Amino acid sequence: MASRSSNMLSRANRIRQKLQAALEASVLEVEDVSYQHAGHAALKGEEPNESHFNVKIVSPNFDGQSLVKRHRMVYDLLADELKTGLHAISIVAKTPQESGLPKS
Repeated sequence: MASRSSNMLSRANRIRQKLQAALEASVLEVEDVSYQHAGHAALKGEEPNESHFNVKIVSPNFDGQSLVKRHRMVYDLLADELKTGLHAISIVAKTPQESGLPKS
């Protein structure tokens, strides 16, 4: 039953849940910008539906990780979404120190 209810969540909410659970984010912003990509060639005339997102995440789990590694962590967590219609994601991934937040 739990998996059935998670399938009913919007993609934005699933992204939030996956990232928050794994990365213990102190800041997590998930913005659906799919509307900006109407007519995008990859969508082949389809109306974009939760296909493009901007994500800002601040996590202590990023400490000591390169920018590439941080992005890879996010992409790995969202692998299922990328296989099922998530077309593009813009990622800002910072440590609490880089964001100016106090260390937790």
